[in-house]
Amino acid sequence: MIETMTIEEMMNYTGRQDPPIDMDKFWQNEKNKVSTLANYHLEKKAFNLDFVDCYELTFTGTNGSQIYSKCLFPKAVDKVPTLFYFHGYQGQSPDWTENLKYVCAGYGVVCMDVRGQAGRSQDLGLFDGMTVKGQVIRGAIQGKETLFYKDVYLDIYQLVEIVASLDFVDETNLMSCGGSQGGALALICAALNEKIKKTVAIYPFLSDFKRVLELGNHSEPYDELFRYFKFSDPFHNTEEFFLSNLSYIDVKNFASKIKCPVLMITGLEDDVCPPSTQFAIYNRIQTEKEIKILPEYGHEAMNVKVNDLIYDYLIGSTIIDVFE
Repeated sequence: MIETMTIEEMMNYTGRQDPPIDMDKFWQNEKNKVSTLANYHLEKKAFNLDFVDCYELTFTGTNGSQIYSKCLFPKAVDKVPTLFYFHGYQGQSPDWTENLKYVCAGYGVVCMDVRGQAGRSQDLGLFDGMTVKGQVIRGAIQGKETLFYKDVYLDIYQLVEIVASLDFVDETNLMSCGGSQGGALALICAALNEKIKKTVAIYPFLSDFKRVLELGNHSEPYDELFRYFKFSDPFHNTEEFFLSNLSYIDVKNFASKIKCPVLMITGLEDDVCPPSTQFAIYNRIQTEKEIKILPEYGHEAMNVKVNDLIYDYLIGSTIIDVFE
């Protein structure tokens, strides 16, 4: 375990850097650039399932990149409440069958492949500087306009706008959920689009980069931060500029923009996304919120009661209540 703060200290911790003074203006300008509905294609798939309609959704994101999502909706249901599910770093959208539990409850599910990772979404962005490992730092040495995750966040914004425009989707009942990178993106989804009415974030990634450097966190997702300085700037001459640019994608700096209820889940043994960096997000959320703390868990699968808890929170079932 690399965390050095006590739980009492973390409960009041809000992170090492405040949001940039032009944060709101920057992101409003970026959203304005993609404000018109993106060109998209929705292709129905023949899976021989009589209770669900499955689609592949592709649309043109920033840099002309084609962004891919799996979409599942209960058959012959009008105005479907819909969940946006986001996968972990370097991964891809889950298998089609993984989210049928939501369809069975009458909910749609949309799972986007993050550009440039293991799925089918393209990344056509061009970046100067180190790109040999990792996507967090891509574009950071050029400026905030070229950040890789800036484009990912805009992909999410466009995705919500497209799905909300579909005739059979209830645009007043949209939710987001994910773990690690997916937890970060679920929070970003809610921060950038007030159509999201409920969010679940499990050990969210992409937060409090300066704190990560202080802790010496060389775990796979954050190792690229250290590799940048070790191999490109060993005297840290660019550290202030570098971290200043990354602050525009730092999830804790979006937390105050979230208007919907939020459930966060954190394992205190997490040595990938340190708990203090997660609390930096949570403590900046100003809306209805709850955090569930699992003292014995790290950055790992949480398969004991947690999945039922999330399901209850999102759709209003009472599975946990019945068995408690």
